Amino acid sequence: MTRESESGLPIEPVYGPGVLEGWDPAEQLGEPGAYPYTRGVYKSMYTGRPWTMRQYAGFGTAAESNTRYKGLIANGTMGLSVAFDLPTQMGHDSDAVIAHGEVGKVGVAIDSVEDMKVLFDGIPLDQVSTSMTINAPAALLLLMYQLVAEEQGIEASALTGTVQNDVLKEYIARGTYIFPPKPSLRLIADIFGYCRREIPKWNTISISGYHMAEAGASPAQEIAFTLADGIEYVRTAVAAGMDVDDFAPRLSFFFVSRTTILEEVAKFRAARRIWARVMREKFGAKNPKSQMLRFHTQTAGVQLTAQQPEVNLVRVAVQGLAAVLGGTQSLHTNSFDEAIALPTDKSARLALRTQQVLAYETDVTATVDPFAGSYVVEKLTDDVEAAALALMDKVEELGGAVAAIEHGFQKQEIERSAYRIALQTDSGERVVVGVNRYQLDEEEPYEPLRVDPAIEAQQAARLAELRARRDQPAVDAALAALQKAAQGSDNVLYPMKEALRARATVGEVCNALREVWGTYVPSDAF
Repeated sequence: MTRESESGLPIEPVYGPGVLEGWDPAEQLGEPGAYPYTRGVYKSMYTGRPWTMRQYAGFGTAAESNTRYKGLIANGTMGLSVAFDLPTQMGHDSDAVIAHGEVGKVGVAIDSVEDMKVLFDGIPLDQVSTSMTINAPAALLLLMYQLVAEEQGIEASALTGTVQNDVLKEYIARGTYIFPPKPSLRLIADIFGYCRREIPKWNTISISGYHMAEAGASPAQEIAFTLADGIEYVRTAVAAGMDVDDFAPRLSFFFVSRTTILEEVAKFRAARRIWARVMREKFGAKNPKSQMLRFHTQTAGVQLTAQQPEVNLVRVAVQGLAAVLGGTQSLHTNSFDEAIALPTDKSARLALRTQQVLAYETDVTATVDPFAGSYVVEKLTDDVEAAALALMDKVEELGGAVAAIEHGFQKQEIERSAYRIALQTDSGERVVVGVNRYQLDEEEPYEPLRVDPAIEAQQAARLAELRARRDQPAVDAALAALQKAAQGSDNVLYPMKEALRARATVGEVCNALREVWGTYVPSDAF
């Protein structure tokens, strides 16, 4: 009996050589580390060393998050990944009226360079790779990180890490946007140019399908809309006068990994192949690094359940295995209690231990691309690729990713997929263990981690003290210089850095830009 994949593609009970008839391994597969990178972006993959174990963390105050980071480093994590609270993500200070009730809740509250200094206190920034999940205000947080490094005596050329900096997916699936698309894309291009000159080892964008998947996108939709966004960013940078090979090697991607191992492996392989061909054929990229799709993966938070939360340990292990078999460059494994609240220290440690078991106790790191040549995986790779390319063609027909966003195309497609999944779950066709099958009569009690509501007042007090002791005329002059650059064509990151150095806050810098660029209001808001 034929089953359907998450993308609605058929999965047959048995596969054989016939499914790959006319299939050219040299063209479709290539060698590991060689075009079209179906088998992985590096020749040796994990046989030399495992992926980067990068655990996503951040809550409450900068001091609390700093303690968590040091604990993760002590337990063997290889890279930090910062979660910011909603006010920070939306470019508001902790004492703003709109921030009330959200300070420190889903991430750490960062209002100024002073908070960033506390966040990384005692952590040598030239020895750790840091990823920051921040989008609309990505430039601010990156510059704060650079300023903290300077105060540690570390050159910007030594810094390694990533800013997510993917605002297009915010319009599609997540909603933490600030400015309209046009100035947002200009700001992203400015980040590309600034980092090329000032922070050359930094990954300037992590083009994200994860949040689309969390909103309900199928695997084919996830890579189609993510790569379409990537094309828009490349076009923007090229239109700004940059050579594709000057910035493309620093592009990176961010995907989800679900429990459906076979299709997830196929998805990652198809995404690499599509991007390699797009960069070579559409943009004429000559540097092999410009053609490589390097990506971070996070296990699927949307598949975790509040019911019988310990079962999530199994789900996360399976999802992490799918990411590794698919050739991810770095991985975050979710904690089993994240469907209930912020992870506890113990659950965060268990999530990291899951990766360590995969890396050091299994044999999946012994060989490159273990599924290469598998009838089912190669056929699924072809099928997912074809489905994704069909969606990407529709985006192009609408005029590209931004025009398609304005038409509501991606959002409507994702909502249609989410509705299909919800119907299947409600009917029992899609089994979710502990939710619609194998339930318990009574759930066992669980004590979640809770954020102290006093944090909001503490951050407000820190802001009041900062504003009282800083040189206000210097802040005002720096913000005026930033607005002048925003009105023209100069790179805004240079005056933005000086404003932050003078201790302007996140909210003040974003408000200065709001006055020039305006704010985005979605068309369906009317």
